[in-house]
Amino acid sequence: MFTWYKELTERERNTFWGCFAGWAVDAMDAQLFSFVLPILIAAWGMSTAQAGYLATATLLSAAIGGWACGYLADRFGRARIMQLTILWFCSFTFLAGFAQDFQQLMFLRILQGLGFGGEWAAGAVLMGEIIRAEHRGKAVGTVQSGFGVGWSAAAILAGLVLAYFPQDYGWRVLLMIGVLPGLLVLYLRRKLEEPEIFVRTRELVEKTGNRPGLGAIFQPETLPTTVLSSLLAFGVIGVGGAIVNWLPTFMKTVRELSPGASGYYVFVVTGGSFFGFLASAYLADRLGRRRTFQLFLLCSWSITIAYMFLPLSGWPLIVLGAPFGFFTIGNYAALGPFFTELFPSAIRASGQRFAYNFGKAAGAAAVS
Repeated sequence: MFTWYKELTERERNTFWGCFAGWAVDAMDAQLFSFVLPILIAAWGMSTAQAGYLATATLLSAAIGGWACGYLADRFGRARIMQLTILWFCSFTFLAGFAQDFQQLMFLRILQGLGFGGEWAAGAVLMGEIIRAEHRGKAVGTVQSGFGVGWSAAAILAGLVLAYFPQDYGWRVLLMIGVLPGLLVLYLRRKLEEPEIFVRTRELVEKTGNRPGLGAIFQPETLPTTVLSSLLAFGVIGVGGAIVNWLPTFMKTVRELSPGASGYYVFVVTGGSFFGFLASAYLADRLGRRRTFQLFLLCSWSITIAYMFLPLSGWPLIVLGAPFGFFTIGNYAALGPFFTELFPSAIRASGQRFAYNFGKAAGAAAVS
């Protein structure tokens, strides 16, 4: 299953691990908030509607940030924009730990979302343009398993920090810790190079002066691709995004678990998602993108109903969490290579990032 990795060149491997680490930190910082949310509902007297506004506003800003950063990545370079986005969202995750009320936290979460939305766009495109075609699906999809690693790290940190610190300031400690892995990733990414196809495309654009604008993905020749890829992202990410953002709150309010205990239940789900990413990435090249989407979506719908509505607790709930994460979140892995192949290089990051974040934002709005 992983024999393809041995065939990668040193440059391909460096790109792979740089993007993997970035995606893991991206996911960790974003998911720390999902563990903080049920605490703030109790501590600040927030309504469920206000909590929904926080989650939705962040994902909407991520959609805007993804579109804008995709455009910047097409213009200034994938590697450069990746480093900027990591520094951006780590900084605002740290600052969110100082928020004193709902309005301040909303403002900081919106700013964090701008960076969170942009990181995956540049990374997925960088991978898609450097990794050779026969390994692209497996490599780009496997990098998305970094989401499972980051989500697991967030669950472990939440379980530890919220268990040993009083909740009135433990959530602040949790958010401030989020800046540390980002600094390490910035160091790891310092040697990443731009893809040759991007360099050639940029040189051609500079010679001809025909530079695509921010709205290039909505031009008649690319609009159908933009619309259809956005709808696909909504179908895949809509359910998964709701689960990622609301699972800890569901565990606390419906399953009546403490914030610390819910972190360990969520950890099982994230572990399942990690292996789901790997399987989806492999099947995307073996079965094709479309069949992989169909298989995972059918399994995801059935197991989500069981996990959310059956009266389960204890070990049955823990055991079911693994396949729940495997199919529901693991389906993301096929999106990266598929979107990379849909858009031309000059607007690849813009189109890919817009579609992906449209799916996240629309999914968030649907459940808020």
